[in-house]
Amino acid sequence: MSTKISAERLAAMIDHTLLKPDATYAQIARLCEEAHIYHFASVCVNPVHVRRCTESLKGSGVAVCTVIGFPLGATSTEVKVFEAQRAIEDGASELDMVMNIGALKSEDGEAVQRDIAAVAQVCHTNGALLKVIIETALLTDGEKERACRLAVAGEANFVKTSTGFGPGGATAEDIALMRWVVGPHIGVKASGGIRTYNDALRMIAAGANRIGASAGVRIVQQAQSAEAMSG
Repeated sequence: MSTKISAERLAAMIDHTLLKPDATYAQIARLCEEAHIYHFASVCVNPVHVRRCTESLKGSGVAVCTVIGFPLGATSTEVKVFEAQRAIEDGASELDMVMNIGALKSEDGEAVQRDIAAVAQVCHTNGALLKVIIETALLTDGEKERACRLAVAGEANFVKTSTGFGPGGATAEDIALMRWVVGPHIGVKASGGIRTYNDALRMIAAGANRIGASAGVRIVQQAQSAEAMSG
């Protein structure tokens, strides 16, 4: 693997994620504890857990990320805007919003961009980051390119591959395409199926600067072992 990155720097790129519908309060508390220990970029949780995570992570330097219009992206723009406002009030500072995939496939770019821009306005007014999930496994390469361009036009801070609930997750090829489209100044988040240190390195080498994973602890521990072995 050509990309070299310290375990500490890698941890700071990971959104430590638990989005399962049956996640218990105890599991969410453990997620926050792990994020604090390993200094992950954020915890990424469903909106109902945002306030709890905000209280748990106060003063830790770990952000609270949540999801909007999740996992289908098929709620109205007004509902997404309300979700965003409420999540920010509860303490979220990063929002991962699912794009209107049906509108994209219908070639209604105006609706896609308007949907993104409305949520982006809420985020930016309140100092929050917006990541737009394009669900790459449902798209052709041409649609991936259009989705990324519309996300940039809608003033998103990141484009993100997947919800983790679709038919497929992140691939290095998709990350490379997304990075090529958005250029160097917009973030690219790889999410879905990233379970090992080598998986993470492949995504970073392809152009990702954020990793969404439920296996964040394992990934960083593998990175620490690799560092120890290299002396």
